[in-house]
Amino acid sequence: MKRVLGRRGLSAASTMDLVVVGGGPGGYVAAIKAAQLGLKVACVESRGTLGGTCLNVGCIPSKALLHSSHMLHQAQHDFKTHGIKVSDVQVDLPQMMVNKANAVTGLTKGIEGLFKKNKVTYVKGFGKLKSASEVQVDLLAGGSETLSTKKILLATGSEPSPLPGLEIDEKTIITSTGALSLEKIPEHLVVIGAGVIGLEMGSVWGRLGSKVTVVEYLDRITPGLDNELASSFKKILERQGFKFQMSTKVKGATKSNGKVILKLEPASGGAESSLDADVVLVAVGRRPFTEGLGLDKVGVKTNKRGFIEIDEHYKTNVDGVYAIGDCVPGPMLAHKAEDEGIACAEILAGQAGHVNYNVIPGVIYTHPEVASVGKTEEELKAAQIPYTVGKFPNLANSRARTNGETDGFVKILSHKETDQVLGIHIIGPNAGEMIAEGCLAMEYGASSEDIARTCHAHPTLSEGFREAAMSAYGKPIHF
Repeated sequence: MKRVLGRRGLSAASTMDLVVVGGGPGGYVAAIKAAQLGLKVACVESRGTLGGTCLNVGCIPSKALLHSSHMLHQAQHDFKTHGIKVSDVQVDLPQMMVNKANAVTGLTKGIEGLFKKNKVTYVKGFGKLKSASEVQVDLLAGGSETLSTKKILLATGSEPSPLPGLEIDEKTIITSTGALSLEKIPEHLVVIGAGVIGLEMGSVWGRLGSKVTVVEYLDRITPGLDNELASSFKKILERQGFKFQMSTKVKGATKSNGKVILKLEPASGGAESSLDADVVLVAVGRRPFTEGLGLDKVGVKTNKRGFIEIDEHYKTNVDGVYAIGDCVPGPMLAHKAEDEGIACAEILAGQAGHVNYNVIPGVIYTHPEVASVGKTEEELKAAQIPYTVGKFPNLANSRARTNGETDGFVKILSHKETDQVLGIHIIGPNAGEMIAEGCLAMEYGASSEDIARTCHAHPTLSEGFREAAMSAYGKPIHF
C-alpha cells in the first residue's frame, strides 16, 4: 500500500532524515526544531491529536479546571473581604468542561498549524520500530505504512501507573484522565497518592464541593520536595479541608451500592480498616509508555523500571535510534521533554545540544502554588555541601498582604563559601512564574547577593524573592 502523507506529498517510498514517534511536548517540539534546522521530518502520533498527555489529558485541561475552580472559590469565599457582594454563586459543571475542552482543542490545532508552517509531515497512527531505519505505522484511517528514515526518535511519553487490587473503570475508580471528565461532583473523593497529580485534582474537586481524603503510603506528601516546603504545604491543604491518612497501604477495593470501599492497613503492617468513597482517584505515579513499540525486536535496551536507556546525547544502544521525555530516566515533566527535544534535534543536525538537569523547575498548580528548582536541604546535607538558608515569608510582603494571600514563603539555599545559589523553593501565589527568575539565576551561576542587588519593582510578590536572597547572604530589610 502506498499512501501520500501530509502537505509535502511524501510517500512511503520517501526516506526521511528523522521520524519522531510521539507527538507530545518532547516529540512535537523535536520535530519542529529538526525541521527548522533543515531536516526532512515526520511525526507519528496515535492519539489523533497532537500535544500528548500534557495537552490532551494532563497539564492543560487540569490547569483549566484548577483556574475555573479557583475562581469559584474566590467568588464564594474571598470576594466579600474585598468589598464585593455576590449571591447565589453556582457551579455549571458542563460549561466548565466545555471551557476546558475549548482550551485543549485550540492548542492541539495550533500545533498542527506549526507543523504545516515548518513543513513537518504529520502521520496519524501507532508507530513501532520495524528496524533501526524503519517505522511501521498502523494508520488510524486503516491499513499500515512503513516510513524509511535515517534516524528515529522515540518520544512516547508515559501512562498512569496501576495499583494492584484496583480495577480502573474511569467512572468510580479513575486515573487522572477520568478526574478531568467527571459528570458530577463526588460527595467524597478519595485520592490514593499524595503527589502532584493527586493534590492538584483533589484541589479541583475540593473547591467544587467534594470532601477530599488523601491516602498516602509514605509518612509525607510530595516526595522529592524540600521537607520544610512539603510540611508547610500539607498544613495549608489541611486548612483548605483536605484530610490525610499517611503511612497507609491500599490493599484492594470493592464496589457496593454505588460506593467504592477501600481496604486499608498501616504501611508497617497491622489491623485492616476500610474507607468508603463515591470516587477513587488512583494517582500513584506514572510509568514509561513503551509497550508495543518493537523495542525487543530491534534490541533497544530498557532498565528495570522500563525506561529506555540513553547516553548523554539521547542515543540508545542501537545506532540511529534516540529517545527523550518521559520514556527515558529523569523528571516526568513536559518542559524537561521539550528541552530534550530541542537538544536532541540540534545534535541530530550536527550542532551542540545541551540540557542542564540541575536547573529543571517543578511546579504544583494548587493555590497557593508550590515551585522548586535545584537542590533541597536534604540533598545538600546528604552530599555534605555547606550551605546557607535565606527565607522571607509572604506575610511580610506588601503585595501579598494587599492581595490577602499571605500563606507561604520564598526559600533560597546558597553555598556557604561561594554564595552561589544551589536551590530555590517557593510556596505562594504565582510561585510557578516566580521560579523562572531562580532558574535564570542558577543557569548563569548567580550568587544570592547578585539577586539581592538586582532592583525589583515595588510592590510585587517578586520582592520576596529579593528579600530571601538578602537573607541568604546578609539580612532582609522587611523582616
